[in-house]
Amino acid sequence: MIVLEYKVKAKPNQYKAIDEAIRTVQFIRNKCLRYWMDSPREAKIDRFALNKYSTVLRDEFPFVKELNSMAVQASAERGWLAISRFYDNCKSRKPGKKGFPRFQKDNRSVEYKISGWSLHPTKRRIKFTDKKGIGELKLLGKWDIHTHPVKTIKRVRLVRRGDGYYCQFCLDVECIDIQPKTGNEIGLDVGLESFYTDSNGHAEPNPKFLRKAEPGIKHAQRQIYKKQKGSSSRRKARARYSKKHLRVSRQRDEHAKKLARNVCQSNDLIAYEDLRVSNMLKNHCLAKSISDASWYQFRKWLEHFAKKFGKIAIAVPPHYTSQECSQCERVVKKSLSTRTHICQCGCILHRDWNAAINILRKAKSRGGHPQSNALGDGTATLLGASLIGQVLSMIKESPCL
Repeated sequence: MIVLEYKVKAKPNQYKAIDEAIRTVQFIRNKCLRYWMDSPREAKIDRFALNKYSTVLRDEFPFVKELNSMAVQASAERGWLAISRFYDNCKSRKPGKKGFPRFQKDNRSVEYKISGWSLHPTKRRIKFTDKKGIGELKLLGKWDIHTHPVKTIKRVRLVRRGDGYYCQFCLDVECIDIQPKTGNEIGLDVGLESFYTDSNGHAEPNPKFLRKAEPGIKHAQRQIYKKQKGSSSRRKARARYSKKHLRVSRQRDEHAKKLARNVCQSNDLIAYEDLRVSNMLKNHCLAKSISDASWYQFRKWLEHFAKKFGKIAIAVPPHYTSQECSQCERVVKKSLSTRTHICQCGCILHRDWNAAINILRKAKSRGGHPQSNALGDGTATLLGASLIGQVLSMIKESPCL
């Protein structure tokens, strides 16, 4: 399963129609959540019940009926996705907050299934045939969707971002590119001083995209409040502010993507720590730096390319990887500020280098937990698959890769 993304070029009235469709999706999702909350406990509310309720909404509200019927179902299933995630967290007794579903106020996408749209024969234009008035949109991009049959397109999604509108195609195509074996093995220890340090002693610099862009972001944010509310100048100032955040987000993703691809191409076994980044973000002193490092994105791309290239990616428990000596396995307790590992056996290494060696050793001795969740390419729903197993994130490789 792969996702191809094009930028959309259209007229102002078409952009307004897309915004209206996105607001309709948000309305349907929130109404489904309210229906679930107000239902009595003995009533069984599942995905099918919410789909039936979406039909009631079509009969009750004319602007909902204008949206394609399968897009309405996909909107209702977004609500069920939040509900099912809450149920799963409760059943697994997840510590802390269980993620009770919240009403959405910043939806930015509308998803169509296999109806409600049609591709131009040149596959450089797409036409939406429902009554929202979106019409025909021009697709800008270098992807090769023209080489894939239309039957392989399972979902089409329109996304609004800070720099414009995009159209995403979810294709039912197997993404495998087996690479030759190199015989190399590597352990990776992510950090804040360096983006990662491997078991060979190489330390990849931490780019710190947010820290570098922070002065410009703060300046753009101050400019918003200097404009009058409701004015066009305030709207333009907000657009400039959102573009700066969007640039940082893209820089992080591209950086993690390229590094993960290079690591998976040059090694047969990749070992890394099984970190709970969400728990680490509770440290308010380091939360911004941890988010800026984008460890989770790096791990996601490692798993993706490992599966694509036929390599092995193993996540090992992070306990005592920095405290144990990589030579004699003696525990040498040290604070976070101590950056050099010094052991009685004579081993003197950088703290992160020592941890990377321990991570590789644990992966080879215990076997770790091979990661198979390498393709986060699902949309809200996939044909013939259960909704609980779906994810809303989309893996998109760069055209240059």
